Amino acid sequence: MTLGTIETRPVLNGHVKERKMSPGISTKKIWIDLDNSPHVPFFLPIIEELEKKGHQVFLTARDSYQVCELLRFHQLSCRVVGRHYGKKWVLKLLGTAFRAMQLVPLALREKPALVASHGSRAQLLVASLLGIPSVVMYDYEFSNTRLLNADWVFVPDVLPANRIHQKPDHVLRYHGLKEDVYVPRFKPEPAVKSMLGIRGDELVVTVRPPATEAHYHNPEGEEFLTETLKYLLEQPSLRVVLLPRNETQANVLRARWGRAIGEKRIVIPGQALDGLNLIWNSDLVISGGGTMNREAAALGVPVFSIFRGHMGAVDRYLAQTGRLTLIEKVEEIRTKIALTRRVRADWGSANQSEVLECIVNAIHSIAEYKCLPAHR
Repeated sequence: MTLGTIETRPVLNGHVKERKMSPGISTKKIWIDLDNSPHVPFFLPIIEELEKKGHQVFLTARDSYQVCELLRFHQLSCRVVGRHYGKKWVLKLLGTAFRAMQLVPLALREKPALVASHGSRAQLLVASLLGIPSVVMYDYEFSNTRLLNADWVFVPDVLPANRIHQKPDHVLRYHGLKEDVYVPRFKPEPAVKSMLGIRGDELVVTVRPPATEAHYHNPEGEEFLTETLKYLLEQPSLRVVLLPRNETQANVLRARWGRAIGEKRIVIPGQALDGLNLIWNSDLVISGGGTMNREAAALGVPVFSIFRGHMGAVDRYLAQTGRLTLIEKVEEIRTKIALTRRVRADWGSANQSEVLECIVNAIHSIAEYKCLPAHR
């Protein structure tokens, strides 16, 4: 059983030390649950903006993939409850129910006015049991969305209406990617290459394996990964930065590619990195699906998808607009993946994002008035 606290901000009696609020500013408490690695950078600016509006934010997380490493990296104080229970659906179901039971006492103690997540089923179970209003976000319509029975749903506007199981007036559609919440704040830092021992003259390819424990995983993805790494290792002056999703997958990859790892042609980072900086300092990205594909697209980095599950609307949109290349046959690995050095343009980071503003204003409106903003 995992039940612990990661504390990296000022705390008082086990909770983040609360600021004194000005009169008239909301003090409604919002509970955010970080269920998977991508949720940490995604919710960082959301938490900051909600706190600016006066909300108290109570954080929990699941010990899944690199969640705990990222909490430390980004200096977030958080209560860690539960873990990943593997790829068998029975264990997933039982694990979700058990984690919900662990979360109930925390919810009763904290008394949040609203719960929010990017697909935390355990949190939604608790919210339903205790009658707490809930917000859920998702951007992949094949992730068992019927099980995400929240009061309000936030999705990208490219998702088809027949895959959104909620009343239209309880659905917020935002224009863009969920990654647009935090990518505008990105600031390039070239030191990541030297940290990994990569020379300036080497072509850098970041590779993310498929999520083998996800319910939507297609075993073809592992074949595509194997053929991709074989192709890359045939190239001179090329370094692969391989990012396993968890330690189990890392051990499998180390056993399979031990020689290339020993020769440092494949680098598996030994610690959590700033993913956006790694992508920005790569010449291209090859990923088995999910957030890294979309982060690369948001940064304008060439990205090739070897995902073999049901193709989601967001990835289809990115492919149609030329921001993502789909690898749909094994032989396309050698014909479509262009191994060329990327010319990096100046990155003009912004202070704010329209998607971030849209989501934060909606969460604030629901917490305060139990409704979405009138203009959305």
